[in-house]
Amino acid sequence: MKNDFLPWRFTITKPRMILLFLAAVSAAIIIFRLITGFGMVTNLNDNHPWGFWIAFDVLAGVALAGGGYSTALIVHILHQEQYMSVARSALLTSLFGYILVMFGLFLDIGQWFNFWRPFVSWGHSSVLFEVFWCLSIYTTIQVLEFGEIITERIGVKFHVWLKKLLPILLIVGVIFPTLHQSSLGGLFLITVYKLYPLWWSSFIPIFFLLSSFFVGPAMICVESIIAGRAFHHDISTSVLHGLAKISSCAMILYFVLKIYDLAERGILGLMFAGNMEGNLFLIEMIAGILLPVGIVFSKMGTTKKGLLAYGLLVSCGVVLNRLSIVLIGLSKPGQGIYLPSVWEVFTSIGLVAIGCLAYCFIVENFRIFGDEDRRKMYFKHSA
Repeated sequence: MKNDFLPWRFTITKPRMILLFLAAVSAAIIIFRLITGFGMVTNLNDNHPWGFWIAFDVLAGVALAGGGYSTALIVHILHQEQYMSVARSALLTSLFGYILVMFGLFLDIGQWFNFWRPFVSWGHSSVLFEVFWCLSIYTTIQVLEFGEIITERIGVKFHVWLKKLLPILLIVGVIFPTLHQSSLGGLFLITVYKLYPLWWSSFIPIFFLLSSFFVGPAMICVESIIAGRAFHHDISTSVLHGLAKISSCAMILYFVLKIYDLAERGILGLMFAGNMEGNLFLIEMIAGILLPVGIVFSKMGTTKKGLLAYGLLVSCGVVLNRLSIVLIGLSKPGQGIYLPSVWEVFTSIGLVAIGCLAYCFIVENFRIFGDEDRRKMYFKHSA
């Protein structure tokens, strides 16, 4: 079913109706949480002050949104222009990712009406303060970068100025993610006696930075292949394979550094202890690192099915890493077990649904894909 709000286009399909339902449920839960606080919506307590929203919406969300800065680095700064065809869609996915991360962070503030205080009350010695400011500035930069696309249709008189400003925005936009992606890992440096040793490390800021870099191309593969089927947008397999190979080199470096770190601290055997922590760590390393690297450097890596499997494995591996650190790694015996409530999970699913709907709307109304792809999409939806 087609539904045009002239001059805008938004096609109503069954999957989008499901997304609209999830978004509506999430919005209702969010309003209820903002009115009543954490107690009736979440399972957070004094022993587990960080829960699903921090682990999934913020820590995993920031990493998964890393495709924007990693693509900008590869395409615009390293001048690998053969990957230009994915630059706009990567920016769009990253922008929505960061907006949802900021909203997830807002939801996790106990007294949410004080969200503005970090802008005027500076805590220079706080890592979390630095993360908040970097996220805020980088999201603003991404909005300005995306303005170059928006002004092709709205506010056209500003397009020339934004186009001139774009090279500066791209360079500055690459700097900030390297700061806050590593600083998110730096938040856990003080948990040396609390976080399980398989995940705690003095290298944890580097691990967070590296994983945010290599998960970016993986997310681009997932998004390009799924969106390609939905919007008849055909990205060359060689482009996605090239990005996957760059990502795999970073993954190999990540894996070697992980093993070196564990061996240096004499805890290599913990991963084979047979407990929940050891098993989760092994799944991360095998299914989230070694298996996708094997796919990329085999014949499967030259097919879309193989690249989709690689992208999903890497993305799920990074999500598992962030969930394991917050939900499992920080738990201590005798402090009870934190399990997210169904409302916490529904809220996050709804935020993802909102991001998907916004992505569809932008793709249908702005030049995210090439002109030929837009022409195919127009005729498909007009049929």
